[in-house]
Amino acid sequence: MKQKIYRTLIELTNGPYSANLVRIFTHSKFSRRIIKAYAKFYQINLDEMQEDIHSYENLHLFFTRKLKGNVRAIDQHPDSIISPVDGVLEDVGTIHANNFIHVKNKSYSIREMLGGHDHAAKYAEGTYMILYLSPAHYHRIHSPVDAKIKNRYSLGTKSYPVNRLGLKYGDATLSKNFRTITELEFAGKSIAMVKVGAMFINSVEILNQNNEWKKGEEVAYFSFGSTVVLLFQKNSFQIDNDISIPSEVRVGQALGSMNR
Repeated sequence: MKQKIYRTLIELTNGPYSANLVRIFTHSKFSRRIIKAYAKFYQINLDEMQEDIHSYENLHLFFTRKLKGNVRAIDQHPDSIISPVDGVLEDVGTIHANNFIHVKNKSYSIREMLGGHDHAAKYAEGTYMILYLSPAHYHRIHSPVDAKIKNRYSLGTKSYPVNRLGLKYGDATLSKNFRTITELEFAGKSIAMVKVGAMFINSVEILNQNNEWKKGEEVAYFSFGSTVVLLFQKNSFQIDNDISIPSEVRVGQALGSMNR
């Protein structure tokens, strides 16, 4: 019953009209008035920001703020996979042979997430990682590794919440929300980086269209709280033993390493 009520309320409020209203407001000069309150409520570290808080003309610019160049150290081990975002590492696990993952006691289809069997088959029995970004987090996305870009594409139309309630009660949000997929190649192995849009705003802005990415390089940003899913091939990735689930992670922090 709770699930049905939740989905009904979200469906009623999550449409083009409401999404456009949110977009208009966050880009308007009037939204500037709530930036300080927003920063205080979410306890955002103002000392890390590249610009002074008073310089942002609207909430969107503040939300997609950049950080000073020296506040995120990038792990330099040649085989490490770093966190591409500031966020919460919500879950890590094995992708089942039938291309499903289980997150918060719910099943998600990797085939549906990636848009077909051919895209998903190579990740069967591999590893998945779920990184959630709340409205409090820094929302720029960075490359997790030095990589060649093998493929990039987008799927889906609507976006529903990807927070804990969304994962618990939503309808396969990680697989059905608007999402952009970038397939990376490192040391001859594939890594799928799925950037999942959040409620109301589908926007995942890709900034780097190069055919190669450098570890730690800025490549995109979210326009709202959202999620990144990383998928690794079987026996290709080993998570860092010091990482607990769930835990806060930051851009540049080593999540584990690739097996050569």
